[in-house]
Amino acid sequence: MKLTVFGATGGVGGEIVRQALATGHEVTAVVRDPARLSATGAGLEVFRADLKDPESLRGAVAGRDAVLSGLGARKKADAGIAAELTRSVVLAMEAEGVRRLVVVSAAPVGPPPERQPLADRIAGVLVSRILKTVYDDLRAMEAELASSATDWTSVRPPRLQDKPATGVYRRMVGGTPASGRFIGRADVAHAMLATIDDLATVKQGVGVAY
Repeated sequence: MKLTVFGATGGVGGEIVRQALATGHEVTAVVRDPARLSATGAGLEVFRADLKDPESLRGAVAGRDAVLSGLGARKKADAGIAAELTRSVVLAMEAEGVRRLVVVSAAPVGPPPERQPLADRIAGVLVSRILKTVYDDLRAMEAELASSATDWTSVRPPRLQDKPATGVYRRMVGGTPASGRFIGRADVAHAMLATIDDLATVKQGVGVAY
């Protein structure tokens, strides 16, 4: 497939690029600073653009089978960029008639797990309060998706870790796995790539966790 990846220099986005290239996809990595892109390989195109300008992104998404986004705040001070930049991506896709979009969000944006242990519920409340501005940004991002013409999927992991891909994790369409405290960035990328052609995930949030 021909894929475009936003946030390609980040932890999840970089993993998407590497795994997609390794499985034979053609990948367009959209970046602000090409020097920060660590992925290399045949089939890779680097596209430098202003992510706040939808018009500058149209060439990056035109003719692609799917768009994947690892965009998001890396710290509380960055809160707001997920919704703002995703809006630019959506506008560029709509202008070019490209429909399939898979983004990374976060578990607290989804519904609470059923039969969640008390300790997990308390921890979840505390984390949600500390990172409220980040999660509010992701909720605004998902609202942008819901009002768009794209066939979107939001993959919602809990706390991220730097671990090698295992391909072994729990996935729940429309829900959140119980006691799902961690998952590696590489496995989030794996889940996002696996979601591309899964019609059951279209216009759905997908919880993933170990």
